[in-house]
Amino acid sequence: MSNELDVKELAERYIAQWNEPDAAARSELIRELWAVDGIQVLTDPPQEIRDAAASLNFPVPHLEVRGHDAMNARVTRAYEMFVAEGEYAFQAAGEVSVLLPNVIGVRWAMVTRGGETVGEGLDVLELDADGKISTDCQFIGRN
Repeated sequence: MSNELDVKELAERYIAQWNEPDAAARSELIRELWAVDGIQVLTDPPQEIRDAAASLNFPVPHLEVRGHDAMNARVTRAYEMFVAEGEYAFQAAGEVSVLLPNVIGVRWAMVTRGGETVGEGLDVLELDADGKISTDCQFIGRN
């Protein structure tokens, strides 16, 4: 994905999936964006999960979803939790970074209706030969 316009459009569509109110449109967007076996990995889970793992002498766990159905459930749940009530929305936070020919960085923010940033992160997206997301490593709070 070397064309900057294509990368920018991909990033815009990636952000849009998290804000899409229509379930059918959201599902279609996920199928267009993601490889069939695409995976999202939350690399730094919430503190309570890290604490629970540490109490069992496990290293910090990562959380992952794989495939269209699991990704659809993940995005839908995030939409229900953060966007559906109209208090928050996700938006791009800066330009897309081309890290390698098939790897981009998408910075994002969760903002209130008034524009106040209440969360932020970075998703590092690896794209397959068809330009679909094969791996998404999500870092929350790392802008």
